[in-house]
Amino acid sequence: MKKFTILRAIIFRFSAALISLVLCWTAAFFITNFLYAQLGYQPSDYLRELVNFILGLSILGTAIRLIAKIARWREKQFEFFHSITETIEQIANGNFNVSLSVPDSVPDESPNFFRELIESINRMANELNEMEQMRQEFVSNVSHEIQSPLTSIIGFTHALKNEELDQEQRLHYLNIIEAESKRLSKLSDNLLKLTSLESNHHPYEPKKYRLDQQLKNIVLACEPQWLEKEMEIDISLDKTEITADKDLLDQVWMNLLHNSIKFTPKGGSISIRLEKNDQIVKVVISDTGIGMSEEEKMHIFERFYKADRSRNRSGGGSGLGLSIVKKIVSMHHGEIEVESAKGKGTTMIVSLPLGE
Repeated sequence: MKKFTILRAIIFRFSAALISLVLCWTAAFFITNFLYAQLGYQPSDYLRELVNFILGLSILGTAIRLIAKIARWREKQFEFFHSITETIEQIANGNFNVSLSVPDSVPDESPNFFRELIESINRMANELNEMEQMRQEFVSNVSHEIQSPLTSIIGFTHALKNEELDQEQRLHYLNIIEAESKRLSKLSDNLLKLTSLESNHHPYEPKKYRLDQQLKNIVLACEPQWLEKEMEIDISLDKTEITADKDLLDQVWMNLLHNSIKFTPKGGSISIRLEKNDQIVKVVISDTGIGMSEEEKMHIFERFYKADRSRNRSGGGSGLGLSIVKKIVSMHHGEIEVESAKGKGTTMIVSLPLGE
């Protein structure tokens, strides 16, 4: 069977070569006859046959080179598309550190198509790689934030087993365990809230209400905290109606005011004022706290970012509050800005459309 296949292949190639030779010689014959007729020249039979033979071989050689060039081009194109397929398979398997370049075999008549295809694949790989890094960083941060209070809880629970502890020490350890448990609960709540907000399926129920009254209620709700630090609260709130989700904005104002109280030393001051401009209202919350550097301002709205880790740790912060604030403000088609300098306090400016 194998010998028959080889023999058939030899016969096919010989027949193809013979047919090609006949076709090329025939083409040469008609070409020379046409030229002789145009020139009015009749060479001898020997010269005619010699010219036909040479021209036929030239045509055959040109045809072979052309066919070989086309075959090589098709092979390069096949390799190019094969590399695209392999790259897409690697991306599908989770390897996003891949990159394609425009090969030399790309035809001049369609460079834009191939370049756009390659750029799209590279852009997709880069974006997926960035998302994967963000996911890994998110998992790492969550693990760290959960591990820290768990370690404290386990350690102090183990310490409580010591029968020689007096009542005061026991209460002290129990208070720490309670505080760490609350921090875990708050972290879990914030994670669920942020995930819900980013899923674009979080309930959003805008309605018309008094923004100035809402801010006054927030200030009153935080009264124990700012009274404890002997802080001065200055509010300037004109009557302002807004159409927004009141429950969501409650979280915004509560978070911003808590931050101002937390990072303002005892005896400091906080001011809250409303500014209306056409269809935009600005809520400006300023404090005389520790402030932030330029680098801290660049990252302040990132998840788990803590400008002052020691203060955030002692205050029970998880670095998610301002991420939630920014997401809620974005849901209302608003903007949030921060103005701050080290040792000179911080001003948070929330701009919101008044709505209908």
